[in-house]
Amino acid sequence: MEIKERKLKGTFEITLKPYFDSRGFFMRTFDETIFKEQGIERKWVQENHSRSEEKGIIRGLHFQLPPFTETKLVRCVKGFILDVFVDLRKNSDTFGQWDNIELSEENKKMIFIPRGFAHGFCTLTKESEILYKVDNFYNAKAEAGIIWNDSNLNIEWPVRNPILSEKDQKNLTFKEFVEQYGAIETSFRGGTTKESVE
Repeated sequence: MEIKERKLKGTFEITLKPYFDSRGFFMRTFDETIFKEQGIERKWVQENHSRSEEKGIIRGLHFQLPPFTETKLVRCVKGFILDVFVDLRKNSDTFGQWDNIELSEENKKMIFIPRGFAHGFCTLTKESEILYKVDNFYNAKAEAGIIWNDSNLNIEWPVRNPILSEKDQKNLTFKEFVEQYGAIETSFRGGTTKESVE
């Protein structure tokens, strides 16, 4: 696998390398040694599978508040999505900035998103499925979100009238997030994490 850091520090694009033969392919999707060499070793505690059955669905932008923030390792195993992530980390040089990456079953890419980011994606095919590992357990009371079309973030989505859940229609604006929480303070050192909202 090939791993390279993206423009938002701490995010990594990972390109998987399948081995093909007449039967199909074999592909390693995770290797603890390789991740450790890149400084992105995590103890994954949960893996989730999300399926969407329409083109133009946006899920997000989701995050969990401290102490339940989570690193995500996201991969599209069916269809095609545009994955988007926003930096909410305190004292980050890229606070409030976003990046995106196309993930599909064809390009076999993953994105590593560290703690302190909001995350979402838009489906670009009628059927799409993603798998993502997380390094913290889900906590419903810590769940929060930023509205997909926030005017301050000005994210370039591929749709203008997405299909949204009722919950995602009520997400915070970026301004409301800053007013309520300021930023997410998080640091990951040697397997321990210290974090808070300020």
